[in-house]
Amino acid sequence: MERRHFLATGTGAGALALAASAGLSPAQAQTAAAWNKLAFESKTLAEAAKALGATTAPAESKELVLQAPEIAENGSVVRVGAQSNIAGTTQLALVVEKNPNALAALFDIPAGTDANVSTNVKMGQSSNVYALAKAGDKFFYSVKEVKVTLGGCGG
Repeated sequence: MERRHFLATGTGAGALALAASAGLSPAQAQTAAAWNKLAFESKTLAEAAKALGATTAPAESKELVLQAPEIAENGSVVRVGAQSNIAGTTQLALVVEKNPNALAALFDIPAGTDANVSTNVKMGQSSNVYALAKAGDKFFYSVKEVKVTLGGCGG
């Protein structure tokens, strides 16, 4: 089937066909598309953690490693990653403190896989960047300041 013909058949039918070919039932496909709106509208680390299910404040952990540059020359593309060595990690999130919506990325970690993720985030200004990990019913964080500059001239 040609790509154009596939797309012309309708996005709903195409999405369900794609999900079915991937082995997902229609119910699973709809659930996978759901997202936590409240968490992504949060303004702080504490709000994001609460929206993700935290009942207490996250604790700082040396077993959660945040990879981020000290200076970002282009705030539109800042490579950030997190690796959790905390047993039972089920979620990793990246939070940019001074962004309009602090939660920049959320990853579900399947059982039996390494809790190691990375992505590009957009930063409007210099800010603290947090890695947030969920293990069981507890949340842990790691923090690093990232300075955003124009052309890498410092600031």
